[in-house]
Amino acid sequence: MSDLIFLDSAGSSIPPAEVVDEVVGHLRRETEIGGYRAAAERRDDIEAGYGVLAELFGCEPSEVAFTDSATRSWLTAFDAVPLAKGDRILVTEVEYGGNAVPMLRRAEETGATIEVMPSDRHGQLDVGALELDERVKLISLVHVPTNGGLVNPVDEVTAKAREVGALVLLDACQSTGQIDLRHHDYDMLVCTGRKWLRGPRGTGALVVRDEVRRRLKPRLMDHSAAEWVAPDRYRPRDDARVFELWEYSVADRLGMIAAARYALAKGLDVIEAEVGDRAKRLRAGLASIPGITVQDLGERQAGIVTFTSDRVPAMELKDRLWQRDVAVTVSQRASTMFDMTRRGLDEVVRASPHYFVTPEEIDQALDRISSSR
Repeated sequence: MSDLIFLDSAGSSIPPAEVVDEVVGHLRRETEIGGYRAAAERRDDIEAGYGVLAELFGCEPSEVAFTDSATRSWLTAFDAVPLAKGDRILVTEVEYGGNAVPMLRRAEETGATIEVMPSDRHGQLDVGALELDERVKLISLVHVPTNGGLVNPVDEVTAKAREVGALVLLDACQSTGQIDLRHHDYDMLVCTGRKWLRGPRGTGALVVRDEVRRRLKPRLMDHSAAEWVAPDRYRPRDDARVFELWEYSVADRLGMIAAARYALAKGLDVIEAEVGDRAKRLRAGLASIPGITVQDLGERQAGIVTFTSDRVPAMELKDRLWQRDVAVTVSQRASTMFDMTRRGLDEVVRASPHYFVTPEEIDQALDRISSSR
């Protein structure tokens, strides 16, 4: 696999050695003394992890909860938002399928409505066209979509939401680890460890601002999220850990903390610049290949690069490239139905080069794409 050109960090990236050593090392320790005692040995490291993620996101440790995925984070946060008949939920045109399905189900249950916010001519959310009122309870804001490189505005949306008391749930699944999020304003944020952060699968995080948490009503609480203080009473935690569950993989959580430390040590600004450079080089090269169309939108673009061939279906092209040691994937219409339907796309090839992909490897991948199209 040493010859593999890995262009799938938007799917599940390659962890650094430090992350792998942390995970495997703890699993080995569990085989020696058992899971409970091994976890007790690392209690201080787990506790320190809240501060590490707080540094990564520019928030307070009390606002951080660990989960087992971005999906778990999103479902937990969304489920805690009070909704009633007539309430409005606003979503972007690049809303992700994993978010859309629970929203549709809860809209059926509560009588709330789901409305798609307009995009501007560049494809990102048109902040100036937003029509908000006191009925808007939640804005589901996908920062970077799963099917393209555009970056949606965050601070401008949150500022408008504040005017009517709406909450902003930021899906940072595809931006955490490639974009510096420390200075953005939002109410809740969800992320995964396995993508651009280069952590293990089965890890994620949820950020809930302290002032926002008191407006939420979490329903999925166990005896770590709340203390059982009397036979008929319980006391919820007064921090974001009220959204956590007691059981989790200690090894994987240690791995995610190690991945966050690794990113911080490299420098979030350095990572963002290097990923942007690789993606820009790839887009420019793809645009020069006859029969290949780059499908990315947005004035500002991040590390996801999508394209189609006028000769070869996306799935077939992906398979051809894998056979030639170029790791890409395919994003299909059901993942971002509003956007792909609007643009008349059924599927696109998705390439997502991280900073560890060299410019020379980008050029080699372009040669193989050209001869595979």
